[in-house]
Amino acid sequence: MNFVGDSYGAMEVQYIRRHHRHQTRENQCTSALVKHIKAPVQLVWSLVRRFDQPQKYKPFVSRCIVKGDLGIGSVREVNVKSGLPATTSTERLEFLDDEEHILGVKIVGGDHRLRLKAFQSCFSMLHKLQNYSSIITVHPEVTEDGRSGTLVIESFVVDVPDGNTKDETCYFVEALIRCNLKSLADVSERMAVQDRTEPINQ
Repeated sequence: MNFVGDSYGAMEVQYIRRHHRHQTRENQCTSALVKHIKAPVQLVWSLVRRFDQPQKYKPFVSRCIVKGDLGIGSVREVNVKSGLPATTSTERLEFLDDEEHILGVKIVGGDHRLRLKAFQSCFSMLHKLQNYSSIITVHPEVTEDGRSGTLVIESFVVDVPDGNTKDETCYFVEALIRCNLKSLADVSERMAVQDRTEPINQ
């Protein structure tokens, strides 16, 4: 598995080995990204766990409609903002653990296409994003200035489109996840600052 994102050490590797075990086939790639956020774990998890409202921090999601009771097996229809190689994505809630702070999601349908372009070469292709699953885990940590912080790890597994390499496929999926994690950090840290600066009602 590739390790991408902020610096990682023994603790990050331990979390990945414990919670981010994907069964991969020969034609699939897998990777894990790490993000350190300067906000309490409860705040970050309150955003991540909202399977029904991914648009709270995911910048490419414009709308989400959930079918079901938000339990395991619930399905959401996600509308993707224009400008991306997709319009809709159908996703199923595979796992949700509020004690361990783990969320698992699998794409099961929709017009979700992955556009791959091999660096500076002239070829490009459209390929349906098949057998994509992701796991997000949220862990408490202490920031450098002694405040409550959060370590977020997101891993995925996905089929490699014909004509592309595992490295190319991971590169493009990682780019999307990296944007989501950056947005999660921005939203969480902004909310944390607001919580610290709000006046106390007497």
